[in-house]
Amino acid sequence: MCLSTYKFSRRQPKSLVKPVDSDKPELQDKYNKKIEGQKSCATRHIFLIRHGQYNVLGETDGERKLTELGRKQALFTGERLSLLNYPWTTITQSTMTRAMETCAIIQKQLPENIPLTSSDLLIEGAPIQPDPPSKNWKPELYQFYRDGARIEAAFRKFIHRAPPEQEEDSYELIVCHANVIRYFVMRSLQLTPEAWLRLSLDHASITWLSVFPNGRVALRCYSNSGYMPPDAISH
Repeated sequence: MCLSTYKFSRRQPKSLVKPVDSDKPELQDKYNKKIEGQKSCATRHIFLIRHGQYNVLGETDGERKLTELGRKQALFTGERLSLLNYPWTTITQSTMTRAMETCAIIQKQLPENIPLTSSDLLIEGAPIQPDPPSKNWKPELYQFYRDGARIEAAFRKFIHRAPPEQEEDSYELIVCHANVIRYFVMRSLQLTPEAWLRLSLDHASITWLSVFPNGRVALRCYSNSGYMPPDAISH
């Protein structure tokens, strides 16, 4: 599934270069060269991994640890990513306990030299009021305003075309949460963000977005958990 347009990230090369208010050929040539210098030449492959099943009865983040099944799910996903054998470039994790536990299990299945970073922007939250509204999930209105700006900032930070200095394709892992991933997918494909709650996402599943040099985005797979035994899959 590809975008029909590629302006979702607002990072077109022309938007990164100051316009020239002159018709002089030499200035126009310099302007065009600067635009060329801002163009990407590599593809970013972004793998969004949801954390495994966790203790939903925990009152604090520290108590919301992975269940035994959640740890198995993370292991299956780590093994799957290892079998894919891509040259993994970076790993970024949410700072919530269940995401960091999932990430740690996955890391053990991958090469040791992959740089790891953490981001508070990726923690779970309420990205935008869903339409139609949910009968069972009704957070306070202030949560959408508080979390929405943060998750949108996370989208702009992590989902965009490669910088011009990046010469080779990258394969990046982001371990985070269902609401964040669903919002990223809707925004990337320029679909109505308010529909994010209509999507379901399996625990420890793989969602793969590719951002091409021209800014177009492809959704390669969504909530892929087919590599797990049937009795290990949960939502």
